[in-house]
Amino acid sequence: MHSFTEENYLKAIYKLTENHGDSVSTNSIAESMSTKAASVTDMLKKLSDKKLINYQKYQGVTLSAKGEKVALNIIRKHRLWEMFLLEKLDFKWDEVHDLAEQLEHINSDKLIEQIDKFLNYPKFDPHGDPIPDANGKIQQQKSKLLSNYKKKETLVMTGVVDHSAAFLQYLDRSGLALGYEIKIEDIIEFDKSLQITINKKNSIFISNEVAKNILAINKKA
Repeated sequence: MHSFTEENYLKAIYKLTENHGDSVSTNSIAESMSTKAASVTDMLKKLSDKKLINYQKYQGVTLSAKGEKVALNIIRKHRLWEMFLLEKLDFKWDEVHDLAEQLEHINSDKLIEQIDKFLNYPKFDPHGDPIPDANGKIQQQKSKLLSNYKKKETLVMTGVVDHSAAFLQYLDRSGLALGYEIKIEDIIEFDKSLQITINKKNSIFISNEVAKNILAINKKA
């Protein structure tokens, strides 16, 4: 069994590795965990002693096979809890993350397997992120940022990059949600903002910054 803090560090290292490559720096971990670099160094030594990470001072950090397994299990629990809260307890998608941050540390594999079965084995969480299966395998979508698509392309919204409550609430107000059809009607040359039509009905303008935080896949894919 690992402490909550150890699990959070392993999860943070895994996510940083996804975004920035195989090795992550102490400073990037400190920023991700909102803590001081000295505190990170102390924890990295503990994780290294437990063979959960590969760590040498000034050389960056990678997860060991053992550490990656723990990280994927925490991510699996987190995303299943998000789905459970959304689908069965009627929480909104901007409310589930903080609760799942607490629930993910419940140490019961049987409970998680029952939740997975109860939800009919979902592949993706409420934000479009893949849910690792019981063996740690992940089904990836071939999604791209909305900002990378061209005028007149018709897409399906598959996820978000920004999971903050403020951004998710903005999407709600704009009438955007996972699974919705998005057609890019125009791309404004001046600021790269987009005019889009949602589900063949509502036409709105979104900024380039918003488009960079929405994931989508071509409808024909």
